[in-house]
Amino acid sequence: MRQVGRTTLVDSAIRELREEIASGVWPVGTKIPSESQLAEALGVSRLSVREAVRVLVHAGLLTTRQGDGTYVTATDESEVALKRRLDRAATMDIIDVRRGLDLVAARLAAERRTPQDLDALRETLERRTTAHQAIDLDAFADADLGFHLSIAAASHNPVLLDLYRGMSEAVRDTLRRDHCMERAVLGSDSSHQELYEAIEAGDAAGAVKIALAILDEQERDL
Repeated sequence: MRQVGRTTLVDSAIRELREEIASGVWPVGTKIPSESQLAEALGVSRLSVREAVRVLVHAGLLTTRQGDGTYVTATDESEVALKRRLDRAATMDIIDVRRGLDLVAARLAAERRTPQDLDALRETLERRTTAHQAIDLDAFADADLGFHLSIAAASHNPVLLDLYRGMSEAVRDTLRRDHCMERAVLGSDSSHQELYEAIEAGDAAGAVKIALAILDEQERDL
């Protein structure tokens, strides 16, 4: 971290702190140095550091814990903005967006999956089964989300995967609100296993059809 100049001290401090976060010097979950340490490293007053931290807390990159310190909560402000927008979105809006993402993910996964991708999909399906047998809704939602993220990863399209990851919290919330686990417990939901089998067989059209049918079922549960 380099010392900043004498002009626009707060803006310069914000820029330096943002670069430390974005570059991975301070990963998500890391406690950043104290105000006095930052002030010394940057060559500015503690007041300037305090204001810079306040701006980054408002931006969603940092969070301050009373009596503990300040921690990194995100590395990209665009991801923070997307998460805030998704937090306000209606469940039906999330499902509408997922139709586009899941359609492409299922098709590409069926065309491009590797043995390692199939291993990851089987592992998430096993966790999903274990969770529904234990009637553990949180674990079930996590495993179900993991299954769909694994399909996105199997597409080998990094942009698609990033988009899906950006929606992960919103997707998890919709999974918790629908009756997917209830259907699994009753033995009436085989769609995820069928989707895996279509991807394994390289059946792109079949995978797309099943992926969209899963979302249709979620929509009916609303």
